[in-house]
Amino acid sequence: MSTTAKKRPPQRRPDAEIAATQQAKRRRLTWIISWAVGVITLVVLYVVFSTSPARSTSSSGTSYDIGRPGIGKTAPAFSLTSSTGKQISLSDYRGKTVLLYFQEGLTCQPCWDQLTDLEKSAAKVKAAGIEDIVSITSDPADLITRKTKDMGLATPVLSDRDLKVSQQYGANQYGMMGTSRDGHSFLLVGPDGTIRWRADYGGAPDYTMYVAVDKLLADLKTGEKS
Repeated sequence: MSTTAKKRPPQRRPDAEIAATQQAKRRRLTWIISWAVGVITLVVLYVVFSTSPARSTSSSGTSYDIGRPGIGKTAPAFSLTSSTGKQISLSDYRGKTVLLYFQEGLTCQPCWDQLTDLEKSAAKVKAAGIEDIVSITSDPADLITRKTKDMGLATPVLSDRDLKVSQQYGANQYGMMGTSRDGHSFLLVGPDGTIRWRADYGGAPDYTMYVAVDKLLADLKTGEKS
């Protein structure tokens, strides 16, 4: 006579074992989430700090931004109408060391005082290795011409009406007027067209629109060394 074996019902796992397994799963999930959050945080921090402008502090304690393009980069080419009535291009200064001075313009008298003092300090400027100075702002050429004549300025001031050049240099990121005007930025361009030094003084929180010439040249000297 054949007998049919009785099937044994599946054994139920103890509640304690089930609870331990679930707890282990939760721990793994928590670890994975924490790891993912950590990685995302590091990526965000990298993006923020890699895209933010560098900042430097001068010997006098005044800080300034160092925007982009920065030191070692090729200065973007430009050709703009000047207060002298001529078109001036960056290529005109090839083989020379030229200081580009982006400024707020007619609404900023300290910006023009800056030009006056740079011209008065021509000997110091030349001794610092600067052969020429070119200023750039977004005001109309005719109004710039009138302003330079009224102040007796010889430095050419270029009209960048559509801010195209200023945007290429990132110079409209450091002023009191938002991005609609330049701030107070200086770039030293070497004979080969490479940027050798940069300082954007016009940014928050100080919104500096005038820098004493001695301080400016001291910052330039320190910046070139570093």
